[in-house]
Amino acid sequence: MEGRLPYSMLADAVLVVHFAIVVFVVGGLAYIVVGGLLNWRGVRRRAFRVAHLAAIGVVVAQAWLGRLCPLTVLESWLRERSGEGAYATSFVGHWVQRWLYYDVPLQWFALAYTVFGLLVIVAWWRFPPASPRRRPAHRA
Repeated sequence: MEGRLPYSMLADAVLVVHFAIVVFVVGGLAYIVVGGLLNWRGVRRRAFRVAHLAAIGVVVAQAWLGRLCPLTVLESWLRERSGEGAYATSFVGHWVQRWLYYDVPLQWFALAYTVFGLLVIVAWWRFPPASPRRRPAHRA
């Protein structure tokens, strides 16, 4: 049992990271739209916007390619190594998974991710990130 515990804890850690990424992607779009409407400066930070666009871009690409998320695969592998089996989880795992995973055909995920990705692109256009700052030329 002791040899299995680290795998279970690692699986829960991967699940929590996965959930945090989902919150970043979904909450990030809400933050961009609300912040854009209210003229919050933070929503225009280029690094945040590029990270947000990249995150949903990876999700959409995986869905279109019919690939499972690497975090899902890693979590399942860790759970199997722990002896829990895929998605038989701890307390943390149980509650985070209830929010994160749904039993629908992969095509529905691809459609949902694509629509969400398009919304992110519309938000990029409607509330563009700030232009990168140019450093003044060095004078000798």
